[in-house]
Amino acid sequence: MIVQDVITHLEALAPLAYAEEFDNVGLLVGDKTTKVTGILVTLDTLEAVVDEAIETHCNLIVSFHPIIFKGLKKITGNSYVERVLIKAIEHKIAIYAIHTALDNVFEGSNAGLCEILGLQNKAILIPQAGTIKQLTTYVPENDAETVRTALFESGAGSLGNYDHCSFNSSGTGTYKGNENSNPVIGEKNTLQTVSETKITVSFEKHLEKKILKALLNSHPYEEVAYEIIPLENKNQHIGMGMIGQLEQPMNEVSFLEFVKIRLNCSVIRHSKLLDSPIQKVAVLGGSGSFAIEAAKAAGADAFISSDLKYHDFFRAENDLLLADIGHYESEAHIKNILVAYLKKKITNFAVLLSKTNTNPVKYI
Repeated sequence: MIVQDVITHLEALAPLAYAEEFDNVGLLVGDKTTKVTGILVTLDTLEAVVDEAIETHCNLIVSFHPIIFKGLKKITGNSYVERVLIKAIEHKIAIYAIHTALDNVFEGSNAGLCEILGLQNKAILIPQAGTIKQLTTYVPENDAETVRTALFESGAGSLGNYDHCSFNSSGTGTYKGNENSNPVIGEKNTLQTVSETKITVSFEKHLEKKILKALLNSHPYEEVAYEIIPLENKNQHIGMGMIGQLEQPMNEVSFLEFVKIRLNCSVIRHSKLLDSPIQKVAVLGGSGSFAIEAAKAAGADAFISSDLKYHDFFRAENDLLLADIGHYESEAHIKNILVAYLKKKITNFAVLLSKTNTNPVKYI
């Protein structure tokens, strides 16, 4: 197994196309053709984590957070980022970061929070726009079924709970090949009129290369006519945060104690108690102040996230309970998601959960 094989599994879970634009995800250090000796999964790639990888003979670190986030002009060992990179390169250890790609997929980071809290009927809190594209092509009627099937098998026409979705209409196509052409129907230098089927399918944008390959391999024409356009439709299965419901409503104090236990929090900072029952709960792992209004608009009774500033708590405006559980605490479960997934996909290979506590925040 090489590094690229592991990357293929990871990107099936969380395609990098859905990471936020500000993020730095993917293979950050190393050669994708390197043979893998072991995989170490961590939340953060610190120097102690690289030491752990060396000790456990793992030459691939799968990290949630990217160790390289902003541009580096030098690598001299004067910062923890530079020391990590130097040590990883010296010991030929590859580093892959998944971050907001995993945050934005339906069964990713925030689904894990929902599961820990027992939230049901979960849905994306802030659906992502621009993740859906549309393909239109024109095929001789007798070949339409073959092309349509190939498109479906490559992932086209599948969104949410539905697959094999397409729109088809009949019409007349014309073309005239030049002296160098090799027309499947008709002869060169002769105007042809052909009964064709117009096939239109939607697809998730990360599948574009695969779908185009399927189209070109299955289409009978020498020159394949097709159009791809981006759609502004929001994808209800891709996006930031989630919202779900507790099986039974809880009073606010009981709810906060429940969250504290389930997510192993030392402290929860929260907004004013409203003496209202909590049942509909929004969650967003990591820094989530930008989603407060979305949680309110979705009718959440409580919003669990982290890194809320002083003035953010005023934004509750007596509409919901804000709970800041800590950045690390809101994402600590992600390592377990990745280890469980990789062990399922790679059954005969060492996938280890890092034992290093990377939380930089301490409590007294």
